[in-house]
Amino acid sequence: MATSSAPGTAPEVLAEGPDVEQAVHATAARAREAARRLAVAPRADKDAALEAMATQLLASATAVLEANARDVEAAEGAGAAASLVDRLRLDEDRVAGMAAGLRDVAALPDPVGEVLRGSTLANGLELRQVRVPFGVVGIIYEARPNVTADAAGICLKSGNAVLLRGSTSARHSNAAVVDVLRAGLAAAGLPADAVQLVRGTGHEAAKALMRARGLVDVLVPRGGAGLIRSVVLESTVPVIETGVGNCHVYVDAAADLDMALDIVLNAKTSRPSVCNAAESLLVHEAVADVFVPRVVGALRDAGVAVHGDEWFQRETGVVAASQADYDEEFLSLDIAAAVVPSLDAALEHIRRHSSAHSEAIVTDSLEAARRFTAEVDSAAVLVNASTRFTDGGEFGFGAEIGISTQKLHARGPMGLPEMTSTKYVVTGHGHIR
Repeated sequence: MATSSAPGTAPEVLAEGPDVEQAVHATAARAREAARRLAVAPRADKDAALEAMATQLLASATAVLEANARDVEAAEGAGAAASLVDRLRLDEDRVAGMAAGLRDVAALPDPVGEVLRGSTLANGLELRQVRVPFGVVGIIYEARPNVTADAAGICLKSGNAVLLRGSTSARHSNAAVVDVLRAGLAAAGLPADAVQLVRGTGHEAAKALMRARGLVDVLVPRGGAGLIRSVVLESTVPVIETGVGNCHVYVDAAADLDMALDIVLNAKTSRPSVCNAAESLLVHEAVADVFVPRVVGALRDAGVAVHGDEWFQRETGVVAASQADYDEEFLSLDIAAAVVPSLDAALEHIRRHSSAHSEAIVTDSLEAARRFTAEVDSAAVLVNASTRFTDGGEFGFGAEIGISTQKLHARGPMGLPEMTSTKYVVTGHGHIR
């Protein structure tokens, strides 16, 4: 069972069994106490803590990388997919990027207290709707230990305490990063329990977090379709649903084909293991004779396996695509491809197969671009740009919690404003009704 811990260290590992729920709830209760302090902390204090966390992360990079090496070695020894190992692996540049992300968040405006609307009613009451923190945010995520720092930083800046439940595959990395972040918080004078790791080697701790309604205000799952589905179906805590990324690039009849080739290659190959990588390619038949051989050759040279329809299969090395391939988030150097007879057919294909994450059109036609952006129902729609730009950092939001594909208050990259709720402040002068 977890116990209280020193400011710079995370609680002890939870043992699976009947005491797990009690231990997780105790952890959440400490987070709720920390959240009360964070909710009223001035921006200067939160920014100083973020700077201290970044400094501590860089100073402790060797320890973090040593812990990460243990996780990577275990994953490779277990035969984990290359895409998972890539998401899991840290190096000096990625650790530096985590620290830079914390500093980027410190430089962003504080959303807490922002007035969204205000007015004086006819009866003289003054009405303001202001941003406030959620309170305690739980993050359940797979691999990617950089999420540990990103989530902690963005939750801190938005006034929330965070409970981090990472996957077993990253347990050493996550523990090392959380210890470092807690030390930074303590050094800056904010409660270390604002950042806590929910530990355990089985599913029981995650289930206890999902059911901590009243202690945890909102859960955000980040990972594959199975993880997200499990959290959505099993939680009694409200969930902001992030989604998998079956992202499409559609090359229109009016496309600049040199531009299209660059966009397809970037969207697929710059980092294939992330959710904003392209997984499906659609090409208008008016340009297929010219473009398909070019794009297949370029993708083949980049090591990409093309799963194509009959038109694409005319090219050497293309394998036949199944219907399941068009629904797949490969997270690898694979892409599903098809030729379509019209923009209407491309839109219908995307409606049928998209995960509503990000879709791109390459075209010089303003009419085609307008139709595509109006009719594609995804969190991000891009015109003449790679799907890889659907990212909180690229959008200027700083580090992100995730990319939401639902249709509630948060959709697309979730930055600081999306990690807040609102309340109404009503000021009267002796008003009675």
